[in-house]
Amino acid sequence: MAGRPTVSVEFTPTRSRDAVRPYLVLAERIRSAGLLRRRYGYYWTMLLAVPIVYAACIVSFIAIGDTWWQMFTAAAFAIVFTQTAFLGHDAAHRQIFKSGKWNDWTSIVVGDLFIGMSYGWWQSKHTRHHAQPNTVGEDPDIELPVIAFTPEQAASHRNPVARWLIAHQGWLFFPILLLEGVSLHLSGFKRVLSRGKVERRWAELGLLVVRFALYLLVVFMVLSPDKAAVFLVIQLGLFGFYMGMSFAPNHKGMPMLLAGERMDFLHHQAKMSRNIRGSRFIDVAMGGLNFQIEHHLFPSMARPHLRKAAAIISEFCKAHGVPYTETRLWQSYGIVLRYINRVGLGAKDPFECPLLEARASIGK
Repeated sequence: MAGRPTVSVEFTPTRSRDAVRPYLVLAERIRSAGLLRRRYGYYWTMLLAVPIVYAACIVSFIAIGDTWWQMFTAAAFAIVFTQTAFLGHDAAHRQIFKSGKWNDWTSIVVGDLFIGMSYGWWQSKHTRHHAQPNTVGEDPDIELPVIAFTPEQAASHRNPVARWLIAHQGWLFFPILLLEGVSLHLSGFKRVLSRGKVERRWAELGLLVVRFALYLLVVFMVLSPDKAAVFLVIQLGLFGFYMGMSFAPNHKGMPMLLAGERMDFLHHQAKMSRNIRGSRFIDVAMGGLNFQIEHHLFPSMARPHLRKAAAIISEFCKAHGVPYTETRLWQSYGIVLRYINRVGLGAKDPFECPLLEARASIGK
């Protein structure tokens, strides 16, 4: 294993027909259960609620006035923005409408105008992630400038400050998430202002400019400069933190593939993903991302169907020997932190999710 990323996962190549058949059987079961049908009532209610909730937040913000109590309002805005981002995520995955254009424009309006995130940037990044989750060199979610997910990434940093940060990334992970909100906004602007062809450049740029202009105008019109600055720091920090805490448990600390290695779709998507057990409150708080295995196997499945699909998919995976990992939310954070801490400290042994290792040892 010397010289290779130490998080590779072993798999046995299979003929394409044999590899595809189990997934097709599973897909037919899901389709027969009616879990691929649209949920127009649910999503139209959500879409209509967005402008109403935003209007209520703005009216409340203006009514409360220039006071430090608005720092609690900043937290409320962070929650509303993140929940809205989950809705944009659903539209980007074609979960809402049959029409691709309707989904695209819903994502653009929800993402660019209401959140301040470029739909085009998110779509490009997230599509590549879904195609090759946890694949070294191909999944952009494990190619971050501030976190190393493989020993090779950790060793590539020559700057002493960067090396120190990577060595302590387990401790710094949660604080770094406070900067995620700023990163998401800047990445969107960077895309629409980049050279070359950018689809719907002017539509996205216009909506982003309108969003930030109106938002900052209201904030600085109501609050004094010092309170406005603190308000924005809190709102941006908590928005990024909430987003990061919702996406981090899904794949971080799960097995990884070397660049160029392949396995069948069912095993790849299920083995590299982790579900979060919990009540329907968790479903709402994480925007359905707690059913990550179901989401990766059926990306266009409407969010309300994920819980029912999980019962079918978990049973199917167990019957066919496909790893199906689920854990509690706080346990997942512990797995993530232990993993990136080991990478940052230069661990050289292959890493598998502790839950998978435990199950494997029991089966021996």
